[in-house]
Amino acid sequence: MRAITVRDREAGLGGLTLTDLPYPHAAENDVIVQVHAAGFTRGELDWPGTWTDRAGRDRTPSVPGHELSGVIVDLGYGTTGLTVGQHVFGLTDWARNGSLAEYTAVEARNLAPLPADVDHVAAAALPISGLTAWQALFDHAHLKTGQTVLIHGVGGAVGSVAAQLAREAGGRIIGTGRASDRDAARDLGVHKFVDLDGELLEDVGEVDVVLDVIGGDIRDRSTRLLRPGGTLVTIAGPPTIHPHDGRAIFFVVEPNGEQLAHLASRLHDGRLIPLVNTVRPLADAPAAFSPDGHTRGRTIIKVTTD
Repeated sequence: MRAITVRDREAGLGGLTLTDLPYPHAAENDVIVQVHAAGFTRGELDWPGTWTDRAGRDRTPSVPGHELSGVIVDLGYGTTGLTVGQHVFGLTDWARNGSLAEYTAVEARNLAPLPADVDHVAAAALPISGLTAWQALFDHAHLKTGQTVLIHGVGGAVGSVAAQLAREAGGRIIGTGRASDRDAARDLGVHKFVDLDGELLEDVGEVDVVLDVIGGDIRDRSTRLLRPGGTLVTIAGPPTIHPHDGRAIFFVVEPNGEQLAHLASRLHDGRLIPLVNTVRPLADAPAAFSPDGHTRGRTIIKVTTD
């Protein structure tokens, strides 16, 4: 099968190559997915799991990319709840071969069924950003109807999904970003938008929840905006300042099949639309890892023709 691999950590992006690998083995409770579309994170070549397994052993050549949408073609021993031919989407394990391949082995619990009429490209753009937004808002911040949530980077992949989920949950949404994100924020149903380059963050007043994807000074200043009992949730690194009467939480997204099913339902009904900017073939994946400035939406790799 064809796959994108990395072998040399020092080579950086130059070490990404399209190569041939053996068909993957389905371990116990695994499925083999024929990958139709895949998502990746540009910084993942810096992640330890890209280079070593959970025991710290070198696992190169390894396949990057951790988001996928495709069709199950094989079941490992003991796998239940999924069937051959079923459309699925979800996350591969951080320390196993990923989604930038024609086939990959995935733990069944990391996947959710996908309605057959949902586009694989849209589905592949959702697992990391969708689960991050869901877990931040509902698992950690416990967002309630009527509360005000401040979402930094509202025009980005995580922020845009968070805005849609928070709106559906009955939250009042304040979004931040650059001036070029203002129209997109309005389309997402954001009640107030703050241009962080030209407007004062503190003018938003008190909020119940902050979702931070930026870190640094923005995260620290946002802590002071929390109402008593409020929660700041960040994915940009552990907080350095904690609210006097509230919580500040850093977390890393985890696979969750049940939450993926909730996201799939919203995607199917049109209640949730992930941002996709560019679709490229598997051979173009190495070039797609290169930074491309401030663009709205994900780059998704189309691996298999539907």
